[in-house]
Amino acid sequence: MLKIWGRTNSVNVKKALWCAEELGLRYERVDAGREHGVVDTPEYRKLNPNGLVPTIEDDGFVHWESHAIVRYLAAKYGAGSLWPDDLRVRAEADRWMDWVVSTLNPAMRAAFWGLVRTPAAERDAKGIAESVVRSSEVLALADAALAHRLHIAGGTFTMGDIPLGCHFYNWMLLPIERRPLPHLEAWYQRLTQRAAYRKIVMLPLS
Repeated sequence: MLKIWGRTNSVNVKKALWCAEELGLRYERVDAGREHGVVDTPEYRKLNPNGLVPTIEDDGFVHWESHAIVRYLAAKYGAGSLWPDDLRVRAEADRWMDWVVSTLNPAMRAAFWGLVRTPAAERDAKGIAESVVRSSEVLALADAALAHRLHIAGGTFTMGDIPLGCHFYNWMLLPIERRPLPHLEAWYQRLTQRAAYRKIVMLPLS
């Protein structure tokens, strides 16, 4: 059985869990990270020397890094669906997955950590405001991409929707004033109709 280490409130763990749920996989989740500890133990560091979550073990194969996990699970268990057969569609999904890591996450990080995981008295208001502005700018790129397609890589749901869907949920719940992003918001509403998204992603921010 697939084993997934990580806490349910981690945006990166949500990516692995949501992918597994979409694929209908049986899995065991083990609490790890932050309040649960585990990640600094010698046993865990043998699995993941970074001491981060998520980590998976699948039939004896250990793998880490959330987007790499999503790609692996999609390729092994979701050929033709989450892992598109069309190379160009797969490349498009892959590109947006990398974009979340390289562009969206760095832009959003200060706003999320400042507003969700930092006591009010300790918040960097300027840093949060700058993060909100930058996040709005980069999200406009995804909004434009979704103007004439149902999902981020085209007409069907793929692995490319998973990272963006996890981060955009956080964005939608932040206590901020958001600029209109009509195509992203319509895509988000479609995601909320997916049982796996509601189960794994749509949890209170913490």
